[in-house]
Amino acid sequence: MTFAKTAFKSLNKDNIVDFIGDIFHRRGADSYLGEQVTMSEHMLQGAQLAEQAGAGDILIAAALLHDIGHYTNEFPDDALAKGINNHHDEAGAAVLEAFFPPVITECVRQHVAAKRYLCATDDSYFGKLSDASIHTLNLQGGPMNAEEITEMEKNPHLKEIVQVRYWDDAGKDPKVTTPPFEYYAPILQRVVDGFFAQK
Repeated sequence: MTFAKTAFKSLNKDNIVDFIGDIFHRRGADSYLGEQVTMSEHMLQGAQLAEQAGAGDILIAAALLHDIGHYTNEFPDDALAKGINNHHDEAGAAVLEAFFPPVITECVRQHVAAKRYLCATDDSYFGKLSDASIHTLNLQGGPMNAEEITEMEKNPHLKEIVQVRYWDDAGKDPKVTTPPFEYYAPILQRVVDGFFAQK
């Protein structure tokens, strides 16, 4: 049992942000699938790109959390009921959906599918992918077919999903310095509080 599972046996709106921050600090230095940045650097770059683009709290949070599914083994066992055996996109969405609004969980759930979608619908997109991203594209099923494209375009959050995907692809620069997780923690808490206020 990890420290996180021990320290946060019961996740709620008041401790979920600290819980995620704990993961960033302990696991953030993990390598990122053959890229030249660590996992935390990658996710923090995504959040920074969103902020620099003038995005609101929702999309900054989505960009920051899109790859949290790589760490779902950190979540308490009861939080993993729906996501434990899934790919990191599905698993990440499953553990976040109790705390964050659907647009964020859809950006997390669909960020892999968005790569496949863009490869099929944007002629210039494939040339912008890193070698590691091309490798995973092949493992993930390659560009979408016509039926998959039609289904993807039914998603009411498609615009946000695609935008987060672009930040995902751009957030891999080893020369970039970002603010630490603590800078974004208040943004996450505002999003969580807003989500619970609407329940």
